[in-house]
Amino acid sequence: MQYEVDVTKRAIRQLTRIPEEHRKRIFTAIRALEDSETWGDVKKLVNHDYDYRLRVGRYRVLFNMTDDDSLEIQVIRVEEVKKRDNQTY
Repeated sequence: MQYEVDVTKRAIRQLTRIPEEHRKRIFTAIRALEDSETWGDVKKLVNHDYDYRLRVGRYRVLFNMTDDDSLEIQVIRVEEVKKRDNQTY
């Protein structure tokens, strides 16, 4: 299955505040979401505003995904990028 990644303005603004060395790793991990074979550390969230989280070091990429199997390309919408602490989830 093929995926298209869409990053919100909010997530881009959050990414600009992250140190460059971490930002590069996060961008690489987000780009890897387009390939269903190399998702890395993705977990489905329960009772949360977002459907999934991608762990990249101490940062979490929170995203939603279209849930329509009839589409050729699923859309992954990156909503937020946050540093992991006791208030992230």
